[in-house]
Amino acid sequence: MKSYLPENLDLTAKVLDLQMQRQNLVSANLANIRTPQYRPQRIEFEKELQSALNTEGQGKMTLTSSRHMPTAFNASSFEGNMFGEVKPRVIYGQDSVDLDKEMALMSKNSLMYNTMTTIVKKDFDSISKVLADGGR
Repeated sequence: MKSYLPENLDLTAKVLDLQMQRQNLVSANLANIRTPQYRPQRIEFEKELQSALNTEGQGKMTLTSSRHMPTAFNASSFEGNMFGEVKPRVIYGQDSVDLDKEMALMSKNSLMYNTMTTIVKKDFDSISKVLADGGR
């Protein structure tokens, strides 16, 4: 399993922040499920993250070996793009919040967030163990 510490701690924090923003937006969408003319909002950041990490593989160099020179990454070089669906539709109810879609998005985001926090926790546990055993 790849470690996210210490070289990618800024990146991990940024991704966790954006996932929390997404969870808040989904919660707001669900809270407004019966609000007339409310349109669900989204935040997307995966494409920007891949672009910032230079891992799209579309003619760009990627790090494929531990012997390659690492590329410098700046966690502040990407942001999530929040948008609301603003296209008017003729069919009544299609603009509204879809409970099934929102719940699926919430579940997926929760799994991703929990996975990331589990990885970070294991990394901190490893550092803690090294520090505790280092004095022996």
